[in-house]
Amino acid sequence: MTEINGTLLAQEIKKEIAEEVLKITNEGKRPPHLAAVLIGEDPASQVYVRNKVKSCEEVGFQSTLIRRDAAISEEELLGIVDDLNRNSEIDGFIVQLPLPRHINEDRVTLAIKPEKDVDGFHPVNFGRMAQGLPCYLPATPCGIIEMMKRYNISAEGKEVVVIGRSNIVGTPIALLLSQKSNPGNGTVTICHSRTQNLREHTLKADILIAAIGRANFVTADMVKEGVVVIDVGINRVDAPETKRGYKLAGDVDFAGVAPKASFITPVPGGVGPMTVVSLLLNTLKANRKEIYP
Repeated sequence: MTEINGTLLAQEIKKEIAEEVLKITNEGKRPPHLAAVLIGEDPASQVYVRNKVKSCEEVGFQSTLIRRDAAISEEELLGIVDDLNRNSEIDGFIVQLPLPRHINEDRVTLAIKPEKDVDGFHPVNFGRMAQGLPCYLPATPCGIIEMMKRYNISAEGKEVVVIGRSNIVGTPIALLLSQKSNPGNGTVTICHSRTQNLREHTLKADILIAAIGRANFVTADMVKEGVVVIDVGINRVDAPETKRGYKLAGDVDFAGVAPKASFITPVPGGVGPMTVVSLLLNTLKANRKEIYP
């Protein structure tokens, strides 16, 4: 069994990005600039955005953080998005989700210019991805693809089972791994909350991607020997014995499944760090105008 070290891999990729940024600045050009909009005080969102800002500093990016109270109106937020769209000094930006309930997330997402949508959530980027055209990939699927490439994990001719069908992870990674690409060409099944006899599907999987948001949902009796397991879940579970009173757990019962796996990602330290790196890669592409000249 090989444990996929997303933390180490992310550090390697950050070094590569930093070298590219140095080349850009040595040519007298400005470094890539990523902006983030954070609404409210959601603890998880604050951690995610803080990690993104820190990562920008590590690779030499410029970063801008715009914070607003949860009481912000939808129109005011759309005004911020419009300003960022118009700002030629900012290559890409994200609006951290989730947003307060009184704000329509779809309306906000649609307001972001596709060429600045480094989260890869806009329907234009999603549609380009579905057709195999150049685009900004959603960060988590992009991180999974990069991870598989660098660990030489091929999906070609393999049975790939994805648990979860969100537009952020499940559906895009299923599309990517079914396409004529590396590491694609897999035979992909998407399972979800309405799937009957889920275990019958997961037992066929050569590659299993768990993105359902339920702690320790995938157990050893649901996988076969030699399976590749990519655990996307990040769940808080009670742990009174710890200082924080909780610990992070994935969607996969790591202790039970790992002995049967050929490759497996831990939580934390697996897919999570790769998600942040993917956002940096998209911003670098935006700075170079690789997708939208």
